Amino acid sequence: MTALHKNLIDGEWVGADGVENINPSNIDEVVGVYARASVEQTKQAIAAAKAAFPAWSRSGILERHAILSKTSQEILARKQELGELLSREEGKTLPEGIGEVTRAAQIFDFFAGEVLRLAGEALPSVRPGVSVEITREPLGVIGIITPWNFPIAIPAWKIAPALAYGNSVVIKPADLVPGSTWAIVDILVRAGLPKGVLNLVMGKGSVVGQTMLESPDIAGISFTGSVSTGKRVAAASIEHGRKFQLEMGGKNPTVVLDDADLKVAVESVAQSAFFSTGQRCTASSRVIVTEGIHDAFVDALCERTRNLRVGHALEKDTEIGPVVDPNQLKQDMDYIAIGRDEGAELRVGGNRVNAETEGYFLQPALFTGANNQMRIAREEIFGPVAAVIKVKDYEEALAVANDTDFGLSAGIVTTSLKHATHFKRNSEAGMVMVNVPTAGVDFHVPFGGRKGSSYGPREQGRYAAEFFTIVKTAYISAG
Repeated sequence: MTALHKNLIDGEWVGADGVENINPSNIDEVVGVYARASVEQTKQAIAAAKAAFPAWSRSGILERHAILSKTSQEILARKQELGELLSREEGKTLPEGIGEVTRAAQIFDFFAGEVLRLAGEALPSVRPGVSVEITREPLGVIGIITPWNFPIAIPAWKIAPALAYGNSVVIKPADLVPGSTWAIVDILVRAGLPKGVLNLVMGKGSVVGQTMLESPDIAGISFTGSVSTGKRVAAASIEHGRKFQLEMGGKNPTVVLDDADLKVAVESVAQSAFFSTGQRCTASSRVIVTEGIHDAFVDALCERTRNLRVGHALEKDTEIGPVVDPNQLKQDMDYIAIGRDEGAELRVGGNRVNAETEGYFLQPALFTGANNQMRIAREEIFGPVAAVIKVKDYEEALAVANDTDFGLSAGIVTTSLKHATHFKRNSEAGMVMVNVPTAGVDFHVPFGGRKGSSYGPREQGRYAAEFFTIVKTAYISAG
């Protein structure tokens, strides 16, 4: 009998009914059984966070530093074990899973350091005998809602700054991948986090997430997920006058110019489009290629795509793991059919892959002959599906790259300093990559986009303080 992993509410592990967490590489394998919170339990978690906030917000910086640092150390020490858990529940290859766990450890380590660097400003007033202090204070109870595609990194980059800056937290992980979040919550509790400061409520978005949105006691919500749900988070937050931070979709372009290094271009696009099974908001699914290099690039990319090894996430030679679940697989297959119907040519892949275990395996699909008005070029597919769009020159490439409702990440492959510099300045994306994949970011610098991709302050790095704190200005008279 598989043990039940319970929710954490006010320092106690609680729960009764659970749901099986299924391995997408082997649907006969149960990763674990995880409790689902009720509306009442979610309300209790919010109340616990509210009650714990005053003491935690005034806790000493050494206490917070020690807890986050200890958490980082344990995550890193267990990276193999936690990487396997992540790969089993989400489908990333094992190297990708271990890499993501390592990143989570680095995030906690970074914010452990930030606790010791909390700073403000002291300025003279325009009035004689008066001074001014500008400080940042914790926001309050933070509601965190995370997606399934980065089961440990995204919870880490939201939980760590929330706690570092003195907030209390209620977190709801994606229903598909509760295991990784449960593990880091367990580590934080054993690292000495006071009861009620961090509360874990697993379960359905329609139950847990909706209860969080309706609560007037949540001061801020940090959300990563779909555009449609993000709009609901925004509407509910405006009604309650709360702060909100949204990271949503992407339809990220990679521009390949005639002067590009062909090997660099092919590898950059293959990694951007297909690794992590294309299930990244920073994945590049629009490949915009100038006509001089187009044919050679397409031939080389087709060969690279054709040879990608699809299989069980834990197998040594696997490069592309399974799609996360049957719903996502259906969505991918539907878009592949749409691309064909729209007139694009499916050059490679797009078919189910048989393996020794039954799982949601899909050979990456590469379309050519696409244009930027096709649905496969405008709508986020969130799978290993990419479309090549042929253009005349750099100017047309830039225009096509910016012709999207999204603006998260954009890449260019070129040996021209002139074009690279111009693209960095004129790309309508929050993050720009030159000769590197669009998917792949550092933990100590800002993450976020423009247009329909993001709303609110940036995540990660020192910029996280913009969301998780509120500015106070104090005037002091010497008289």
